[in-house]
Amino acid sequence: MFKEKNLSPKQLAALTALLLATIFGLSVFALIASWKVLLMYFIACFVVIYFIVYKIMEFFIYRKIKLIYKLISSTKATKREEAFQKYILPQKGIDDVREDVEQWATQQSEQILQLQSNEAFRKEFLQNLSHEIKTPIFAIQGYLELIADGAMENPAIGNKFINQAQANVQRLVGLLNGVDVITKLEINKEPILKTAFIIQDLINEVVHNLSVKWLKKNIQFQYKKGSENPVQVFADRNKIYQLLVNVFSNAAKYGKIDGFITASIYEMEDGKILIEISDDGIGIAEEHIPRLFERFYRTDDARSREVGGSGLGLAICKHIIEAHNESIQIRSKLNVGTTLGFTLASKV
Repeated sequence: MFKEKNLSPKQLAALTALLLATIFGLSVFALIASWKVLLMYFIACFVVIYFIVYKIMEFFIYRKIKLIYKLISSTKATKREEAFQKYILPQKGIDDVREDVEQWATQQSEQILQLQSNEAFRKEFLQNLSHEIKTPIFAIQGYLELIADGAMENPAIGNKFINQAQANVQRLVGLLNGVDVITKLEINKEPILKTAFIIQDLINEVVHNLSVKWLKKNIQFQYKKGSENPVQVFADRNKIYQLLVNVFSNAAKYGKIDGFITASIYEMEDGKILIEISDDGIGIAEEHIPRLFERFYRTDDARSREVGGSGLGLAICKHIIEAHNESIQIRSKLNVGTTLGFTLASKV
């Protein structure tokens, strides 16, 4: 009947009225030994006490609680909130209200922590973006000043400076294009056009287009045994091509001389296809792995700049996979190698 630790205002008023009416009724019965008088007195006391206690609680306590709920909502009461305060709130016990307020406080704390984290990330992103943009711009500025100061009098030197300036322009364009791609994916302005295709065909196309860049290191590509058989996936072919280019480029950059890049394809039980691209290169320290998908994050700034890249490749990969509502992860070990894996749908 009553939950002693979670009484609503009506239940608490009824319990108080019952106890007091019983005491008063027995007192009257002790003076006037009449059951009829006792019953009438008990009923009258119960009704009066219940009404008084309930109104006092409603006026002094639950009006304050309604204000708390309005503060929690932080808005003008909607019809839904008014219905809540009129019909549902009076049925809530003090413990229910306490739990609601504690839950709200926890949510606010979590939101504050998230906002603080987002603010820190925003500041770091802007700082990194500014740094990444200034580097090629200053380089371009320097080469143009040298050309303006007469470097073109020596055609060989002048052409070299022009080529360097052009390379930095391309780097700047690539950087801005990368930021633009990520932004469009984040705000869902980059459409995901899914079609069915064989993932091995796409991997082979990427390997064919990039293999020339691997010649200096003599890096070889291979499929893990059992992964050669054609597997169909349902995804945006162009986006996955872009992802694979970034993944294979990283594998080649940080792969060892005479090393291997290995592709593994697994058919999962939940209708997903897991694709993993592994290298046997320098690997990544464990403390860096949680941040690898952040924009402009570099495990070793000097080494990363030496091999090139904008620092956006893995961030773009992450956004492409998330736009497909799939998952992506990295595992790595120093001096052993790195494996990047992601899932795709196997069919429509």
